[in-house]
Amino acid sequence: MRTNILQYLEETVRRCPDKAAFSDGEHTLTFLKLYDRACRIGSALSHKGVRGKPVMVLMDKTPEAIAAFFGIIYAGGFYVALDVKTPAQRARMIFDTVGAAHMVCSDNHLKTAEALHFSGEVMTDSALAGEPVDGQALSEVRNGQLDIDPIYVVFTSGSTGVPKGVVACHRSVIDYTEALCEAVPFDADTVFGNQTPLYFDAPLKEIMPTIKYGATTYLIPQRNFLFPVKLCEFLNTHRINTICWVVSALTMISSLGALDKNPPKYLRLVCFGSEVFPRPQYNLWREAMPHVAFFNLYGPTEATGMSCWWHADRALAPDEPIPVGRPFRNTDILLLAEGTHGARRITPDEPDTEGEICMRGTCVTLGYYNDPARTAVAFVQNPLQSAYPEIIYRTGDIGRYNAHGELVFVGRRDAQIKILGHRVELGEIEAAAAPAVRAACCVYDGARTRLVLYYTADESVTPDGLRAMLNQRLPRYMMPALLIRLDALPLTPNGKIDRRTLTEAAKATD
Repeated sequence: MRTNILQYLEETVRRCPDKAAFSDGEHTLTFLKLYDRACRIGSALSHKGVRGKPVMVLMDKTPEAIAAFFGIIYAGGFYVALDVKTPAQRARMIFDTVGAAHMVCSDNHLKTAEALHFSGEVMTDSALAGEPVDGQALSEVRNGQLDIDPIYVVFTSGSTGVPKGVVACHRSVIDYTEALCEAVPFDADTVFGNQTPLYFDAPLKEIMPTIKYGATTYLIPQRNFLFPVKLCEFLNTHRINTICWVVSALTMISSLGALDKNPPKYLRLVCFGSEVFPRPQYNLWREAMPHVAFFNLYGPTEATGMSCWWHADRALAPDEPIPVGRPFRNTDILLLAEGTHGARRITPDEPDTEGEICMRGTCVTLGYYNDPARTAVAFVQNPLQSAYPEIIYRTGDIGRYNAHGELVFVGRRDAQIKILGHRVELGEIEAAAAPAVRAACCVYDGARTRLVLYYTADESVTPDGLRAMLNQRLPRYMMPALLIRLDALPLTPNGKIDRRTLTEAAKATD
């Protein structure tokens, strides 16, 4: 049984040392080169005494950045990847939370590190990779590592504006990797096209199967996602057959006609997640790619990325939402509602009964780094039993079971507002608009007690026409006061719709 994620790399490098592991289209690391570079970086860092300590990483999305991650793990530390475009104020909050004494950065970001005023030692990955491998030092570190030791901290946005650092360990990532690869048909011939930045946990679903199977991942430059046709050209040039993207990246391709102009002809597997896939755009993909297997993946960072999966192997009713399906192996979904005597579990025998989605199992991460107060709110004792300590994670997501016993995402608990005495789920309004628009985001302007719906659509979709359709689907109290068409919805760095920006825009709109 594996107890360390480095075992995946060591097993694979013996099987296929010269196969391409990670590439950005210009620079490529084979498994052997990745392993050698990681061991060199790990050896150098072990002499710095980083065992059990955080190490900041300030690098672009490159194969060398992944080598740095594994190098830090070889040294017994855990990596904290930072967006190279992080505002100085946010960077300082992260630095204060983590308290790291060391940073690894690429040569071209030394000045960036200096501008962020990192107080610890800054080292370039190229200098570390130039050091010799110290087998004895690596062995000493390895002998002392446990599967509950952390390997990364990923920062997510906090409702207070202070980012939260999610801590994940070897065991969580190992179990996630094994369960994901059981559910989704990756193999040694898989060629991934990565979309998400490396400073999130989302790339795990490409990085770890690549390491496990000896597959190949292309780290697609972020600039390509501004040009759908060029993006499809990249997919075809590198014969990419598998993509695991956020919904907004997929809808950008389908809504702008790239599926017709230059379809990605080698695709055989499309995984999507992060947001609800608008049905019209989902249908465009299914119609254009009838030979492709589609999987909806769902899960929060706090539960090691993805926790549920649904294979699109059956037709959906016209108004049926896309399910998130069922949990991965060794993960349990607790759909909890308030009962007469406390929390009760909603079962698949109670279709359409809503509750909060909670997770239990080894998928549950270690909590928020150096943040016991917010950890205590989200990582709680299982309310269904009190005989022994068992921590579950409260996602804040609202879900229900459908008639097939599949889990369906309804919306966010914190996106549930009260207006005119009625509880309103903002996601329900967005779903009502979905047949007519490419993408939609509904926000609440509490100061003026109004709903504002932002959307993207063809010019043929007028606000009056959209309002008429919504009047047929929504009660009066759920009707948005304003319908605002945008050329594109603002996105967060990981590609999700930036609801905070739109909420602030709504407050400033007369």
